Amino acid sequence: MNIFPQNFPAELFNNWLLLMLSVAVICFVVSEITCNYSQVDKLWSLMPIAYAWMSVAWAPSPRILIMAILVTVWGLRLSYNFYRKGGYHIIPWKGEEDYRWKFLREQPLFKSRLRFGIFNLLFISLYQNLLILLFSTPLLLAASNPAQDLFITDYIAAMLMLGFIITESVADNQLFRFYREKNKGVEKAEIFRDSVRKGFMTEGLWKYSRHPNFASEQAIWISFYMLGVAASGEWLNFSISGPLLLVLLFIGSSALTESISSKKYPEYAAYKRSVPKFLPKLFR
Repeated sequence: MNIFPQNFPAELFNNWLLLMLSVAVICFVVSEITCNYSQVDKLWSLMPIAYAWMSVAWAPSPRILIMAILVTVWGLRLSYNFYRKGGYHIIPWKGEEDYRWKFLREQPLFKSRLRFGIFNLLFISLYQNLLILLFSTPLLLAASNPAQDLFITDYIAAMLMLGFIITESVADNQLFRFYREKNKGVEKAEIFRDSVRKGFMTEGLWKYSRHPNFASEQAIWISFYMLGVAASGEWLNFSISGPLLLVLLFIGSSALTESISSKKYPEYAAYKRSVPKFLPKLFR
């Protein structure tokens, strides 16, 4: 396996890298000044769109155009979901902060402003931006050979990615409606009343997976990797680092989320025992 294809677009990659580092520095400085550590969260759904259309401009081809459209659909939908949860604000650096950053700041390891600042620099601002770049790298494989014809693998991967985007949309909509009902209280809740009573979501897609939205997000970028496979002709290529690291991130993120939920909700332990974390039992 060659690490990089013969016609690897090094200049395009350098442009990506310059953009990524610039954004990482801005996220770090803004988050340290405002103490709102969700600056990367605001850009998570937007940076792949930027990488995608930079690639279209660099080496236009049917495959890259399909990839850019899929990434744009994914990004705009995720941005809308982030917006309706209060993540964006008319003042760019404001908006709701992810509750997990607050939880981490309260832990003994990170109570020091200096230690959390180092964590912010290395993990929140730099590593997460690098991860976004890495799971976008199948675009670089497509840009390496823009004249190549589309294969059946392209169509299968594109349909899978679109299908998982739809599944993630359903999951996010159900979760959004659950929180809206939860704010009303059990007596006034019109749907998901059992979940409202328990305090956490157990209905809809959550009957089959504890994190159907997280599972879909991972599947989206694994499908995107398959488009890179079609472009390179290599089942195993350098762009696999992106989806692999993304899966590891979600394993850690879901563990933190469940640790918090287990402390808040008495029935969560029983839910964990009966429902798989990511893959429904049908696929296990």
